[in-house]
Amino acid sequence: MGPHPAVAAIRLAVRRVLHDVLTDLTDLTDLTRLPGAPADGSRPRPAAGTPPLVLVACSGGADSMALASALAFEAPKLGIRAGGITVDHGLQAGSDLRAAEVVTRMTALRLDPVESVAVRVGRDGGPEAAARDARYAALDEAADRLGAAAVLLGHTRDDQAETVLLGLARGSGIRSLSGMAEVSGGPGRTHRYRRPFLQIDRQTARKACMVQSLPVWDDPHNIDPAYTRSRLRHEGLPALEKALGKGVVEALARTAQLSRDDADALDAWAADAEAGVRDEDGRLECAKLYALPPAVRRRVLRRAVVAAGSPAGSLFARHIEEVDRLITGWRGQGAINLPGRVEAQRQGGRLVIRQG
Repeated sequence: MGPHPAVAAIRLAVRRVLHDVLTDLTDLTDLTRLPGAPADGSRPRPAAGTPPLVLVACSGGADSMALASALAFEAPKLGIRAGGITVDHGLQAGSDLRAAEVVTRMTALRLDPVESVAVRVGRDGGPEAAARDARYAALDEAADRLGAAAVLLGHTRDDQAETVLLGLARGSGIRSLSGMAEVSGGPGRTHRYRRPFLQIDRQTARKACMVQSLPVWDDPHNIDPAYTRSRLRHEGLPALEKALGKGVVEALARTAQLSRDDADALDAWAADAEAGVRDEDGRLECAKLYALPPAVRRRVLRRAVVAAGSPAGSLFARHIEEVDRLITGWRGQGAINLPGRVEAQRQGGRLVIRQG
């Protein structure tokens, strides 16, 4: 008799991702392309005979505990070492004790190495964004230090639907609607983070924990109405399902994938077009920018603003629209102030973007 359908589903999802990790690791002709590379682009080649290490980021909740259990089951069969990291955000009393419990649970699953990493959460971008930034910084540091080939994250299809709706509310364009990628990472780490559960609903992950008798922790922040995502989860999505019927979550997840495909294509077009709209000194020419389709032009502008020093996470559609008006609605207006002390202004038919 095989495993429960929920357990079979999470194991299959993890098995597929682990096969992808191994496939990436076999391409050693260009070391900088391998998952988990350090930020400087260097890549220490694993010692001969050393199995690759894959980590799971585990909060102790149902999603990440289900992921940890599936990784612990599947990794040894593929010759992969499986470890775990839990991040103590320090935002609740007793969070250190909770992190220690998660370490114990991951150790009981025979994950090794297992670590708890404490972080200090700042205030930039609001509490949710600040906690996320601190968490990813801790995961990056741990993955670099341990030489992990990948870090698995427990985001589910429900999380994806919530992310799409949050992007829609911000009005940040098609990239926001594309939600979370199955594979992501920063510079030099483009394949580090893997999300095996984006096609699996939250209830399946919870069911998998229940039938395996895995203890889970429900973070009180997930039901705290002070947090936008919590309100969306417990009020917004149920209201949408009541008004539109079941299937809203699945439809939003499909929207994310379609939007990501479109956004990727437009980003590639913009990257190719950028060289053609600069003069011999590398300055952006307004007339050539004007001739581009709006979706491509705005991407070129965003790339230029980020390159000048504006933080990508603080740059919204309204910022790029203001810069775009220097091209399409020029009336002699002055410089546009952007996040990161970057300013954009039109001078002699050129668009000048620089930190001031």
